[in-house]
Amino acid sequence: MPPLLRHSHLLLALVGLCLPAALGVAAPGPSAPAPVAPPLRADELMLPVPTVTIYPGDTIKESMLRLQAYPTTYRARAAVIDAPLAIVGRIARRTLLPGEPVPVNAVDDPRLVSRGTPTQMIFEENGLVITAVGSPLQNGGLGETVRVRNTDTNRIVLGTVMADGRIKIGGF
Repeated sequence: MPPLLRHSHLLLALVGLCLPAALGVAAPGPSAPAPVAPPLRADELMLPVPTVTIYPGDTIKESMLRLQAYPTTYRARAAVIDAPLAIVGRIARRTLLPGEPVPVNAVDDPRLVSRGTPTQMIFEENGLVITAVGSPLQNGGLGETVRVRNTDTNRIVLGTVMADGRIKIGGF
């Protein structure tokens, strides 16, 4: 081996051993612990991102998400959700990829009533309770107003979706 090449190999070996010590960090070895994430800096923001691929129609669970740091100057292609609680329990409208911020329009509230699926309608007023079966003409989540066709009379009425999946008619 030529002397110049030998010197460069020796110099690289010394730098590799001395540089970590000079910086105050241990040289990584086979038993070195996994690196710890640095603390959040003032110029970073934490955004929830999926840890797994989430497909359209999947309900998003907390275990499917993690927080990832982005610079405060980060500009997403679309408005993104910035809090995990704003995603958990919602339904994916399109495929969400691991490590990518979640656009606001990529998730939707869970649907309690589905278009065309027979649903119980309920009318309550002054102690009078009337129930009937209706066919929603659109999907609806909690508190949304939907059009429903009464299957007995074929009349279309408006109702509000309740938490139990029934539709409350009247009394708005």
